[in-house]
Amino acid sequence: MATSLKIDDALKSRVQHLAGLRRRSAHWIMLEAIEQYVTREEQREAFVQEAQASWEEYQATGRHLTGEETRAWLGSWGTEKEGPAPECHE
Repeated sequence: MATSLKIDDALKSRVQHLAGLRRRSAHWIMLEAIEQYVTREEQREAFVQEAQASWEEYQATGRHLTGEETRAWLGSWGTEKEGPAPECHE
C-alpha cells in the first residue's frame, strides 16, 4: 500500500536533519515515528479498555484492593518477604 503525506517545510527539514544525524533515510525516520506512535496509541487504548473493564467489574461486584494493600504488596517484590497478590475484598 503506497501512502503519501504532506508535511510543512519546517518539519521536512527537521526530519531530513535527523535522518542525516542517524545516517538513515528520511523515509526510515518517518516510518519509525509512525510505528512508535501507533504502538503507543494501541497500548494507551488497551490500558483504557482494561481500566473501563475493571471499573465495570468493581461496580458490579464491589471487589477491590486498597491503594495501601497494593503498595505494600508491590513494595515486597524482590525482597525476602515477597508474598502472593492480596485477595480482593468487598
